[in-house]
Amino acid sequence: MSEGITSGTGRVSLARAAEVLERWLADPLADAGRTGEDLFAVTSLLDDSVALRRALTDPARPASAKAEFVRRVFGGRVGQPAVEVTAALAEGRWAAARDMADATERLAVVAVAAQAERSGRIETLEDELFRFSRTIGGTPQLRDALADRSAPAASRAELVSRLLAHRAAPESVQLARRAATAPRGLRAERVLERYLQVITARRQLLVAHVVSSVPLTEQQHQRLAAGLERTYGRSVRLNVDVDPHVLGGLRVSIGDEVIDGTVSTRLAEAKRRLAG
Repeated sequence: MSEGITSGTGRVSLARAAEVLERWLADPLADAGRTGEDLFAVTSLLDDSVALRRALTDPARPASAKAEFVRRVFGGRVGQPAVEVTAALAEGRWAAARDMADATERLAVVAVAAQAERSGRIETLEDELFRFSRTIGGTPQLRDALADRSAPAASRAELVSRLLAHRAAPESVQLARRAATAPRGLRAERVLERYLQVITARRQLLVAHVVSSVPLTEQQHQRLAAGLERTYGRSVRLNVDVDPHVLGGLRVSIGDEVIDGTVSTRLAEAKRRLAG
C-alpha cells in the first residue's frame, strides 16, 4: 500500500491516478464496487508477473507507450475505469516496481469505499473491518486458518463469507475476502488495518484508538468523540478496544500522542513513586 511509497515521484504518480479514478467515480451510474474488484485483479497480475511490473515501470519507456500497452493488455479483461486508472499509474514514475502494485491496491480500496459511501454504508464498513481485524487477531484458530498458504484461496474466501454472510455490508465482505485470499505477504488482520487507513485518509478523519475496561455507552462514545473533535478541529473516528486489565478509565491514542487516564497506569505510577 502507499505507506510504503516513500519517493516523491511515486506519491505524485499515485495522486494523478487517484484524480483519474475520482473522475470516474463522480458518475452516479458508475459501478465503484466492480471497479474496485477490477483494480484488485490488476494488482494480482502485477504481483504475479515480474515481466509485467518491469514493462509498466520501466523509466526508459515513454509514458504514452506504457499507457497504450496497458490498454492492449487489460482492455476487455477489466472495465474501462480500471483500464484508465492503470494506464495513469503506468504513465507515472516509480522508485520500485512493487510501488505501482501497492498504488493499484490502494485505489482498489478507494473504489470499494466509494461504493459504500454512496450506499450510506461507509461508517458500517469502517466499523466492520475494524471489528473483524480484531476478531482475527484475537482468535488463534481463525488467524492460523487465514494465514495457511497451503489452503486454497477459494477455501479461505469461503471461510470469510461464512463468518460474515448476512451480518456485514457487501463492501466489508469484499475487502475481507480480498485480505484473506491475497494478503501480499501480510497477515489478514494487518491487511484490513491498512485498508482502514486508506478509507479514513480518504474521508480526512482522525482515528482515535481507545482502550477501556468496559464497553462505552453510546452517550460516552458521542461525548468523547465530540471532545476530541473540539481539541483537534477535525472529525474523529473512535476505534474502541475493551481490555479489563486497565481496571478503569481510558487510554486514547491519536497518532503518536497518547492520553492515558487508566487506573492501571495510575497504580503503576504510584508504585514507582513509592519504590523510588
